[in-house]
Formats: sequence, C-alpha cells, structure tokens
Amino acid sequence: MGQTLSEPNTTKATTSCRNSKFEVTSSCMQGWRVNMEDSHTKILSLPDDADASFFGVYDGHGGKLIAEYAGKHLHKYITNRKEYKDGDIVEALKQGFLELDNAMANEESLKKEPSGTTAVTVIIKDNQLYCANVGDSRAVASIKGIAHPLSKDHKPCDKQEYDRILAAGGWVDCNRVNGNLALSRALGDYVFKKNPNKKPEEQIVTAYPDVTVHTITPDWDFIILACDGIWDVMENSEVVDHVRRSIVHGLEPAEICENLMMSCLAPDLRMAGLGCDNMTVVLIILLHDTDYEQLKYKFDAYEPEDILCYPDKLFLDSENNLVYDPDL
Repeated sequence: MGQTLSEPNTTKATTSCRNSKFEVTSSCMQGWRVNMEDSHTKILSLPDDADASFFGVYDGHGGKLIAEYAGKHLHKYITNRKEYKDGDIVEALKQGFLELDNAMANEESLKKEPSGTTAVTVIIKDNQLYCANVGDSRAVASIKGIAHPLSKDHKPCDKQEYDRILAAGGWVDCNRVNGNLALSRALGDYVFKKNPNKKPEEQIVTAYPDVTVHTITPDWDFIILACDGIWDVMENSEVVDHVRRSIVHGLEPAEICENLMMSCLAPDLRMAGLGCDNMTVVLIILLHDTDYEQLKYKFDAYEPEDILCYPDKLFLDSENNLVYDPDL
C-alpha cells in the first residue's frame, strides 16, 4: 500500500471552468498517503485545435514526476502528430502516448526516474468522444442516469496483458507484474521496458493505450475521470448515482467532487488499503444548451433504480433508444 500518514490530509485542491458546452470541475486530495502523486488536465479549447477539448487524470506511483510531466505535455504530443492533423484522432492518441513515453525516457531530468503513472484521457470534438487509457484510472459516462464505462482497466492477470508480459520476459505473481506493479500498462516504469527484441507496445509494461470512440447525444449527462482511489471503493453505478443525486439536490460541482472523495476516504488504516490512496476526480457536465441549474430537473426525471427493478416498463422508441415509461 505504500507509506501512510498517521492522519489523512483532507485538504482539497478544487477548480472549475466552463463554456457553452461543459461545466468542468476537478478536485484532488492527498488522503492517507505521505505524498500527493496524482496530476490532471482540463482544457476546454486546445491551443492547436480550438474546436476540441482535452481532459485527463494521471495517477502516479513511486513518485510524482512522470505524472506531472504527462499532465503538462501529453495533449501536445497528441495534437502535434500528423495523424491528428489528418483527422485520425484514434491513431494520434496511440502514437502520442508512445511518443511522450519515449521522450520522457530520454529527458535528462526523467531518464533515471523510477516512477510511472496511469493515464486516462478524453478528447471531445464535434460530438465525438475519444477515450485513451493506460493503467487502472477510469472514465465513466452517465447516459440517462446509467453508468457506461468508457475505458478498461489494465491488470496483469487479464489474458491479453498476461500473455504480453510473459512473451516479453516478465512474470505475474500475486496479481502484480514481476511481483511489483499492480497494473500492466503505464507511462514511465522504464525498468519494465528494456527488452530490445520487443516493440514499445510489446514490452512487459507498455504505454500503448486502448482507445474507444463514442458519439455524444442529448442523452449523455456527464463524464467522470478518476484514479483508482475512487474506483477501488465505489462501483461505476455508485459514483454515477452519487453525482446525479447530488445535482438533483442542488449541490454545486465542487461540493459533489469533494463529497465523493470524502465518501471514499477510509476512516482508518484497517481496510486493506481501500480508501487510503491519493484521490483525483474530474467531472465533466454536458450542458446541451442549458445551464447547470436546470439540469436537476432533467436528472430528477429518471430513476436508475426504477429501470433496474421494472424492466416491463422499458420499450424501444422509433429511433431504437431504450425508454423508461413509469405509466406502463
């Protein structure tokens, strides 16, 4: 679990930004850990592409330098690539992650750095959402109040990950890479990337991300990016329900993010590490040409519990959307 404090540091760094499309809030808290190793990014309009937004969460381990560098620079490596300029955002994300990882390995201040970081990032452009991730930080969308994962955690025991680790000369022990690292993809962690006969995406630990693409519709409510300090404690549906109910009850986004972290914070050190990690949350609320204050009426109009408990009240409309009708 790493070194811990005698009492958690619950000081929170919370900031917000907004435009006509998004209300975005980030909050982070050191918690029980001796140091804060998370980083995050929220950019409503990218410098090299004003029509695109970029958001990311980086959960560092073994130090904060790789996470901080990635938080400051990853979006630049992605948007500077020819693939991005040619409209191939998926390939730009994949190659941008690898290019940044290689650049950090050769950066004088970082090439001997032992730390690494997860990365979960989202680009939103023309109602298309591109999610790229390495590691176990996670992105989840609320669509009509239901949690939809946008990313997949990378764990050493997953078959695809396990096979790559072994093929590159590594092993898995106690669900950890070489008995050490609890995730199988990351930026940094260069001690696991030294096989000269393997490509970057084939190394024991790789910075090659999975990328998913989604079309944002008016049914999309909000998106949550967070480190595993949140997801280890709460399920996707619990986090989505926490946010939705908080909006219905009139809480501001800053309160929602801070309350979420405090809900996940362990009361003591007897919970096998759960709730003892650094925590970072980025909440992206999709406004859909309305204002934040009006969203509570929209979110109050559907109840996920009703959808789960009364499947006979579901039907497909003319556009093949799943609709809940309480009067059925």
